[in-house]
Amino acid sequence: MAVAMTLYKAPWSLSVILVTWITTGVLCIGSAVAVTQPFWFIAPLLMAIPLGAAPFTIRSYTLTTDAILVRRLFWTTRLPLDGLQSAVPDPEAMSHSTRTAGNGGLFSLTGYFSNPKIGDYRALVMNPKLAVVLKYANEIILLSPEFPERFAANLTQRLPKQ
Repeated sequence: MAVAMTLYKAPWSLSVILVTWITTGVLCIGSAVAVTQPFWFIAPLLMAIPLGAAPFTIRSYTLTTDAILVRRLFWTTRLPLDGLQSAVPDPEAMSHSTRTAGNGGLFSLTGYFSNPKIGDYRALVMNPKLAVVLKYANEIILLSPEFPERFAANLTQRLPKQ
């Protein structure tokens, strides 16, 4: 029985919206001021920050028969279903996390994080309150699709029976 592809949006959290707007605003103002100063060459460097972070924005998650496709602005990250052990919604999964490498809120929460509850993990998240914890044998990945319970149930149906 073939399972159709299913698309889930990636809604932004208030914190990602605020960090994005405030940081981008401050950097734009800083660039405008820098252009009028002897340090004009700093302006392009300041604008490179949001321009570098924006492409990592997550637009949606698509479930296929053999993978989860994480759609970004200009590319898609493929997470295979092969080896996936479980998918569990957990709105507190990112609580008390420390970022070890990545982006902590400018256009997304992406990269590598760690916390006492789930240990080290990779985040491909737009809204931590919608987190779904994917457990693989050697890796934990967090996603944040709209309707996390429905996403996890739909994903679990696609996993091979053990």
